[in-house]
Amino acid sequence: MKRYFALCTLIVMIFAVSSLVVAADINTEGRENMNNIEVTHVPVEYRQAVSRELKGSLKEAAYPVRNYINTARQLVTDQEISSEEAGRETVQGEAITKKCNVYLPPGYDAEDKDTKYDVLYLLHGVGGNRYEWLYGSGQEGGNFVILNIFDHLIINGEIDPLIVVFPEGRSSHDWGDTAFNSHQTNILGFYYFDYELRYDLIPFIESNYNTYANINDTSAEAIEYNRKHRAIAGLSMGGMQALNLTLSGYRHDSVRFTNTVGGFGNGLDKTIITPGMQDLFAYVGAFSNAPTSSDGLTLGRGIASSEHKINLLYITCGDADGIAMHSYRTAVNGLKETAGANVDSYYQVVMRGRGHDFSVWNNGAYNFARLCFSKQGEAKQDVVTLTLN
Repeated sequence: MKRYFALCTLIVMIFAVSSLVVAADINTEGRENMNNIEVTHVPVEYRQAVSRELKGSLKEAAYPVRNYINTARQLVTDQEISSEEAGRETVQGEAITKKCNVYLPPGYDAEDKDTKYDVLYLLHGVGGNRYEWLYGSGQEGGNFVILNIFDHLIINGEIDPLIVVFPEGRSSHDWGDTAFNSHQTNILGFYYFDYELRYDLIPFIESNYNTYANINDTSAEAIEYNRKHRAIAGLSMGGMQALNLTLSGYRHDSVRFTNTVGGFGNGLDKTIITPGMQDLFAYVGAFSNAPTSSDGLTLGRGIASSEHKINLLYITCGDADGIAMHSYRTAVNGLKETAGANVDSYYQVVMRGRGHDFSVWNNGAYNFARLCFSKQGEAKQDVVTLTLN
């Protein structure tokens, strides 16, 4: 064990010096944390469907959204959010209706109010929607692979049963538009999804499903309890959201409206720091995080300045990913050193030879869920940097 901690310390020191390439250079098949949870590939059998009586269920839910970007690029809100905080004019307006998909674990009974569940929010990419995690992961045995993975994790006793929410990540009047045009409001909506989460989606989920967390209880003890029963993660653009919106990174807007040059080559530039959502989530995962992800120093400062620790931060990418590998490296560079003791368990996982695809994203969801909601308990003060071949 002493040898393990010495190795981890050495890895962090080397990473600080070489800054960008260490994760891809460590050739490790998997390393255990303090609770002996090995980060590894999704077992082949977990892709297969379980028997019908052991399957979870998938439901579609509609809910009102009162916090979103309107046609005039204003933030419509029913909260006391200043224009200074939002970085744009805030106005009142009519609610819109959005939809999400909800996975309910095997044995879920809406009438059993005594049995409570953790919740994982899984966010989609820039061209995706609430179906991307489902159809993108493929199907086996008449069921979506990502749901098969959760079914296996639960029935094999690796994780506590959980609810998984697949939202529509654009908080905008045109949230159903999946096209990428940097100057359109549907893209701007990605960078304001935190308000919808806080004031619309999470309250809806926790009012309509049997969850441990209750956002309506705002006592200090309840906030700390609740956040340990929620997790947020995403692929690509959703990975950016999980980082920037939770850890106080930057919002972005079209350079047509910022009147700046922008450094991402996609017509977007950073605008204002988000308030962060560490009071809502103790576990954060980013899988192939998109180019507008904030840099590690910014994210680290956001983590360090919060009164709430991040219990788990899990960041992964394929080393053959021409879209996200640079933003992955930028996001992890200096993050842990800047965040300091305000991150308990920190993982950087590179997948050798993998691109911007579900071989990385399913693997990320599999390992992230095991680390968040393992029946072995939470990991503490781990720094793990590895490459999966």
